[in-house]
Amino acid sequence: MIIALASDHAGYAQLKDLQVFLERAGHTCLYFGPHRFNPTDDYPDYIFPAAQSVASGKSQAGIIIGGDGEGEAMAANRLKGVRCAVFYGPAVAKAPVDAEGDISHDPFEVIKLTRLHNNANMLSLGARFLTLKDMQNAVKLWLDTDFSKAERHQRRIEKLDT
Repeated sequence: MIIALASDHAGYAQLKDLQVFLERAGHTCLYFGPHRFNPTDDYPDYIFPAAQSVASGKSQAGIIIGGDGEGEAMAANRLKGVRCAVFYGPAVAKAPVDAEGDISHDPFEVIKLTRLHNNANMLSLGARFLTLKDMQNAVKLWLDTDFSKAERHQRRIEKLDT
């Protein structure tokens, strides 16, 4: 899979390590920066090109990292066709997570749901809240989870993308 990668200064070190992890797993990474550590950089300068790569189909997925990942996801989601989810830590569901009423006790269930229900094509990670191991686990699970293709989910995604 071709994966677009970008971060800001807060995610710079983790993104380099994550790129090695992804390439060892057989993925091709398109790196959009930053190319050096700059504590005053502006994340849109790197996130927009990565999101454009996903929106255009040049990349099948995108992984971006910021301090909390929120601003990066907001930037990515401004592009039509991008559905960027945010993850900044394991959490256990307090209520049913699906239409069948099942409650999951998997702390990474939210990662699966971003793919199963929302067909997220980008994932934004919060560097200040996740260890590298948590990032690796989340990214692997996210990439290994397929969209459910359930009619209700597809209908909602079509509304987002039009």
